[in-house]
Amino acid sequence: MTITDHPLVARARLLAAELLEPEAERVDQEGVPASHIEAVKRSGLLGLTAPAAYGGSAAPPAVVREVSEILAGACGSTWFVQSQHHTPVQILARGEPAARERLLGPLARGELLSGVAYAQLRAHPAAPVRARHDGTGWRFDGTVPWYTGWSLNDVFLLAGLTEDDEAVFAFVDARDQPGLRPSDPLRLAALTAAHTVSLELDGLRVPEESVALRIPYAEWAPTDRAKTLNTNPAVFGIASAALSLLDERTAAPLRNRVADVRTRAYALADHPAPLERVADRLAVRAEAYAALNTATTAAVVAGGGRSMSLTSKAQRLAREGMFLLIQGQTAETRKAHLEALGTWGVSSGSCRSGGVVMSRPDPEGRP
Repeated sequence: MTITDHPLVARARLLAAELLEPEAERVDQEGVPASHIEAVKRSGLLGLTAPAAYGGSAAPPAVVREVSEILAGACGSTWFVQSQHHTPVQILARGEPAARERLLGPLARGELLSGVAYAQLRAHPAAPVRARHDGTGWRFDGTVPWYTGWSLNDVFLLAGLTEDDEAVFAFVDARDQPGLRPSDPLRLAALTAAHTVSLELDGLRVPEESVALRIPYAEWAPTDRAKTLNTNPAVFGIASAALSLLDERTAAPLRNRVADVRTRAYALADHPAPLERVADRLAVRAEAYAALNTATTAAVVAGGGRSMSLTSKAQRLAREGMFLLIQGQTAETRKAHLEALGTWGVSSGSCRSGGVVMSRPDPEGRP
């Protein structure tokens, strides 16, 4: 069976064609509706990475990436809301038994949708959210700067740091409650539709049985770092959607460029040692962003004045591409990306993006 023929890929394509893509411009302006979330739940795609024993599909990485590309290319906001769900599933699969037995099945079967509130751990050694054991459970205090899917998610995975530098991950009901106050929805340049807020935590109490994982920060950080080094498949999904708006003569060289970067990015993602070839991963990641930017810019140019309308697909894709530039960003990936932008220029160099030629420094220092 090829990736294209896989049943999960077929479900993703059907969902994209029948619902997500036709509604994408409306959703971009009005917000992801609950009906979209119900459709995603029914599709079975929320169990993509979950163990089969709990009702999931345990899909191989290539299928997971293909599904992500399809959903992101169809509706970036709906893709982003559902994408939050898969990390809690993966953590539960190896986490504390009490939380796993209570929640993994409903999450894997799509009965519940989970959000995430753990990116603040990347601010270490600062601790925007503190966790403290109080004898009967855990207390969380601080601020979660970004939380996506408020009013759409059923639960979310919250992380805080203890005084001993341990990361505590616990599931919380995604609703107003004592110790938890959401902000008004954030108005953003892209993906406002994804229902993003900040969360103020003031003595939020979480029972012991809701704790999914306790792990020293020093042990968690390398695993998280490995995730951020690789190229997000959504980059290729949005690039492909943008290229579909062009005539074939214009699209063909750009499509070849995107396909080349995609092949190299996924080969690195499949490398058995996730923290090896870091420089290569970061370089290809930056190349992928350049290819995405070229594709979405070409779509805007091809659309002419119509691209300035808020109902323009080209403009939406360009804004969603801009969002991906900072999604999952760390100090390391930011530095590498900025360095790549600083060394690329229009010249006769060796790095091509469609019809644009970008130079890269010679590894031996030659001009």
